[in-house]
Amino acid sequence: MNILLSGEFEAAELHEWQQCLAAALPEAQWLGREAALAVANTVEVAVVANPPPGSLRGLPKLRLVQSLWAGVDRLLQDPTLPPDVPIARMVDPAMNASMAETALWATLSLHRGYFDYARAQRQGLWQPQPQRRADEVAVLVLGLGQMGLTAARRIAQQGYRVSGWSLRPRPEAGGQDGLAMHAGPAALPPLLAHSDVVINLLPLTPGTSGLLDAGFFAQMPRGAGLVNLARGAHVVDADLLAALDDGHLAHAVLDVFHTEPLPTEHAFWRHPRITLLPHVAAQTDPHSASAVVAANLRALFAGRRPDHLVDRSRGY
Repeated sequence: MNILLSGEFEAAELHEWQQCLAAALPEAQWLGREAALAVANTVEVAVVANPPPGSLRGLPKLRLVQSLWAGVDRLLQDPTLPPDVPIARMVDPAMNASMAETALWATLSLHRGYFDYARAQRQGLWQPQPQRRADEVAVLVLGLGQMGLTAARRIAQQGYRVSGWSLRPRPEAGGQDGLAMHAGPAALPPLLAHSDVVINLLPLTPGTSGLLDAGFFAQMPRGAGLVNLARGAHVVDADLLAALDDGHLAHAVLDVFHTEPLPTEHAFWRHPRITLLPHVAAQTDPHSASAVVAANLRALFAGRRPDHLVDRSRGY
């Protein structure tokens, strides 16, 4: 079983992935691009992490592209991607749990004013603020995929009033753990109007790119907080800065950006009402993710349908 392994890896990171994948699927040969091309007619699977454009050309027997990342937007932008080869995205319970932890931390910090207290500490100010109960705080999670649902459940378990929204109906998400689930463009404005914290975990598609703009922020209550853990392209940066500068939004937690690493001259670095993370809200764990890859590849070679296949028409 010859498998192409391709992506944006540092040397140490690549070595760890090779070790973990080999341990999870010892019957496979894990090949780089040049080695895979040398035996192109025997390579049926590519395991990738944002591979360079063109990396999947020249593999006529390719049957599956397995992504190591949850998002596949960059992969789908490659014009050389074989159009008829199925793509499976990474759905790892460990990654879902990590994302839920970050979403809960951000919610707690916004609710309890911890970012304000950190700012006051830097100024040497002792400023206790009124404290609300969790059940007085409304949280809206955008995106009801695996990560969104896991995050919504985790936050709801702490007593917050949690709603979920997706662009299209997700029947499998309805009524889970008492969460209020909504879908469709018409449902979003009334949800925004009553949400103290909005957490974005939407997939990046043509329909969601730039969704978080001036009109979106204007529909949120004054003093609300924004948490973007999905993709930088969901946010119109200038509109977010304006909403923070005029005080309509109280604070934003941002893990993802249009350009990464975020350029040093970008205004986000210095804004007092923005907390930055360097795209670490939920990192892929090679050990747990390799087990997911191995299970999906064994399913493929046993004639079963792999899990978590991408609908290219939707972009996820």
